[in-house]
Amino acid sequence: MAFTFNGPLLLVGAGKMGGALIEGLIARGLDPKRVRVQDPSPPSEVAALLAKYGIAAEPRIESLSEAPGVILVAVKPQVMDAVFPPVARLARPQTLTISIAAGRTLQSFEKHLAQGAAVVRAMPNTPAAIGRGITVCAANAHVTPAAQGLCEALLSAVGEVAWVEKEELMDAVTAVSGSGPAYVFLLAECLEKAGIAAGLEAGLAKRLARATVSGAGELLHRSDLDASVLRQNVTSPGGTTAAALGVLMAEGGLGELMTKAVLAGEGRSRELAK
Repeated sequence: MAFTFNGPLLLVGAGKMGGALIEGLIARGLDPKRVRVQDPSPPSEVAALLAKYGIAAEPRIESLSEAPGVILVAVKPQVMDAVFPPVARLARPQTLTISIAAGRTLQSFEKHLAQGAAVVRAMPNTPAAIGRGITVCAANAHVTPAAQGLCEALLSAVGEVAWVEKEELMDAVTAVSGSGPAYVFLLAECLEKAGIAAGLEAGLAKRLARATVSGAGELLHRSDLDASVLRQNVTSPGGTTAAALGVLMAEGGLGELMTKAVLAGEGRSRELAK
């Protein structure tokens, strides 16, 4: 795949998500020589990845021989105000800035950049580490169709990409797909514990829970059917699955709890963005 932009790609923050993006991009054809990384201490697995491709992680990048074509910001939100302003001074009018820092608004980046700068706020999730993530993006008014296409090409290196027109919807996105993997992992934990409570040996209960959750997820991924139809296909009237679902789908059950959980996450995301 050809990534059309002038100048290097500058990754600011080479944590697990930043490392996953670099690995995915290089696998899809990005020349490692076009990558610059600013991070004082990448985790060991990311440091090994960068070394493999001959990419140096610099504690600071005060200047580049060529202005970056893309700035990909992947640092933790709490250090953004210290890290981003010096980086922003490297940008030129054509530079595309993409942030995957949770809760940081488009405006929080625009205030450090020249007027008219193109900025995309993106929310990936942890399955990006295996190329099966989904990233949702919101763009400011200066992101052209070409810049949007470039952003999508870059972020699709770790999975699917979707867009929302209203930035305020990113709080709901964060609560559904950003935090969502944790809900699925909790389901596996609970299923394992329930298996043990029903008399299964702990190792078998863990194996069954993990294989069931991951296998059902893969079936959902490959199927064109709605999740409700797949659920119904497993459920025989009056059978064991129907008995269990009668508990999960009762008033105050899983559906209501999940809605409460997502709304709680959405509310917290709004608070953190202030």
